[in-house]
Formats: sequence, structure tokens, C-alpha cells
Amino acid sequence: MYEERPAGLDGAVVWTLTPTEGATARPVLPDGCMDLIWTPGRLLVAGPDTRSHLPDPIPGTRYAGVRFAPGTAPAVLGVPAYELRDLRVDLDDLWGGSRARGLTGRVDEADDPGAALEAVARAAAARARRPDPLVGDIVRRLAAGEPVAAVAAVAGLGTRHLHRRSREAFGYGPKTLARILRLQRALGLVRLGVSYAAAATRSGCADQAHLAREMRALTGMTLSDYRASAKRETPQPSGSSTTA
Repeated sequence: MYEERPAGLDGAVVWTLTPTEGATARPVLPDGCMDLIWTPGRLLVAGPDTRSHLPDPIPGTRYAGVRFAPGTAPAVLGVPAYELRDLRVDLDDLWGGSRARGLTGRVDEADDPGAALEAVARAAAARARRPDPLVGDIVRRLAAGEPVAAVAAVAGLGTRHLHRRSREAFGYGPKTLARILRLQRALGLVRLGVSYAAAATRSGCADQAHLAREMRALTGMTLSDYRASAKRETPQPSGSSTTA
């Protein structure tokens, strides 16, 4: 069973998952987010994805995670997002074994691992440097479909400077982030039963063929494969695999 709720960090979500026997995991698709994930005896970080990722949860094992809003995790974790792109990394590789083991034990012993993991994330955020103040505005403007050049101009940055700031915050450049956010808009409409053609135009794609190409390029899946998986499977959180 999968559940989620808002976290006490701007835009973040706390999720919990206990897979059932015989359940088939749905592929996790790029969404611009990063996750801090707990499973008994282990804390790991799921970096920003540029392709689909098939989780491999163990039935009956509990998982919990904090899914950070796009661009906010690097300040908390202390590492640029591009260093974790398409990776699942043990937290001790980032924070050192002693600190990570202590935090892992704390979450292991908690009655509510999701709440305990959220407390870890909030404490780290309180000690961290402030996030790049432009990140939130960049995400909002790209999510609204504004061209990258226009976003750079409003931010007072050159396109190269925007690209560098975006790689540090999101793991890739603004054009890739814009494509991922547009695809997520379209898939949200598809999940609501909107036709592929209507979802394409409403999300900012030229037409259904354009959306289909983006789906294949960014996930390796077809739209019909995605719709079928969305109907039959329990939602999976971003980066919910136990595989590093």
C-alpha cells in the first residue's frame, strides 16, 4: 500500500510504501524530483532521473521517503544534483558512514518511519545553506510553458548561466527540465481520462505525435503502455527502488 502527505518542507512530500505479494511495480518516470529513502537498515538518495526506472520493492518490507520539490534537495544534501543524475546512492557516501548509520538507526527504531525520516530532512534543511532563490521561479515558469530564453531573461541570466544553475539544482539543463515538466502535465491529464491528442495540446506539445515522441524519448514507454500500467498498478513514489 502506498500513501503520501505533505511534508514540513516547501513543496516536499512524505510517502510510505509496503508492497504486497504479487504486486507489479509501475515504472518511475522522470519528474524533476529527488528522494531521500529509508528501508530497514538503509538510507539512500534517488537522484534526478532522465529515463524511466523500474523499482524492485520487496513484498512486506516497509519503505518511507521524502520527495523534495524540484531543485530543493541539493542544498539539503550538500551535493549538486548533476552528481546524482540517474543514480541511487547510499546516504553514507554523501554524509559519511557514522552520521548515516546513526540516522538510519533512529528511523529504524521509530514507530512512524515516515515522520522520523521527515525529521531528518527538516534538521538537515535547517543546517543547510539557503536554496538558490531563483530555483522556484525557474520551475514555475518552465512548468507554465514559458520558453527557456524568456525564463533566462526574466531571471536576469544568460542562457549559459541559467544552464549551469539548472544543472546544479535539477541535475540537467532547463530545456530537459521543461520537457520533463511538460510530459508530467500531459500524463496527469491522461490519468484523468483525457485523450492523448487533447492532453498533448493542453500540456504544450504540438500534437499527439509530438507527445508520443517525448514519451518514448524520456521514458522508453509508449502512451498506451503507460495508460495500461496506470490503470492496473498502485502508484509508486519517485525513486522507490531498493537498488542503488
